[in-house]
Amino acid sequence: MEKVLEILNLVKLYKNGRGVQNISFSVGEGEVVGLLGPNGSGKTTIMKALTGLCRYQSGAIRVFGADPADSIEKALANVGCLIEQPALYENMTAKRQLKLMSRYYPQLNDTSVEFALKESGLDRYANEKVRRYSLGMKQRLGIAMALLSDPAFIILDEPGNGLDIEATVELRQKIVSLAKEKNKAFLVSSHQADDIEKMCHRVIIIYEGHLIDDVTLEDALRLSPTLEDYFLMKIKAAKNGASSPKGEC
Repeated sequence: MEKVLEILNLVKLYKNGRGVQNISFSVGEGEVVGLLGPNGSGKTTIMKALTGLCRYQSGAIRVFGADPADSIEKALANVGCLIEQPALYENMTAKRQLKLMSRYYPQLNDTSVEFALKESGLDRYANEKVRRYSLGMKQRLGIAMALLSDPAFIILDEPGNGLDIEATVELRQKIVSLAKEKNKAFLVSSHQADDIEKMCHRVIIIYEGHLIDDVTLEDALRLSPTLEDYFLMKIKAAKNGASSPKGEC
């Protein structure tokens, strides 16, 4: 399996002392990897560092072999992402906004826009202005923007925010389908273990800026009835200062 992302000993600390320390993991082609951790644990910091949205102090990041801190265009040429909330033009329609974005990619056309609208479930609302969208619809548009260029590696930061149950299920199914049928790689963050359990092959557990486990879903469910139980067990061990080999209790 060829790696699309490699992170080695990543350190990014803010002035208030929060951030991440000594984070190392990778993502391979066709793999769906979940970043699971409480709010404020450092998931978004990791995603911002690997997309060039913040500078890290030490360590190494390679996205398709390139360091985003040194060569952002090369690193992100085949990457789509949704970090935190999507930046949207409220007075534009969804279709117009995607067409505007498509101008940054010489290979894209109207078919690409229609594809992104359909994949995100916004094709029925393509000509409505974004200011009339609900929070969930705006989140769908952010996902459409991430999918627009048909990238090989897709980074989604809490993509289920604002989505109702039906839309959340559709999103999970879409991620699993794109990974399996088109060999796309995904890095998806969440603080909901149930979401991660239903779509990811591997889980990276982050707690207070530290990586406390990198485990396959299969191994986690072999040791606990649900990923949520496994996560709580690992968090409890981290709070108690216990250390154990990866994938073991």
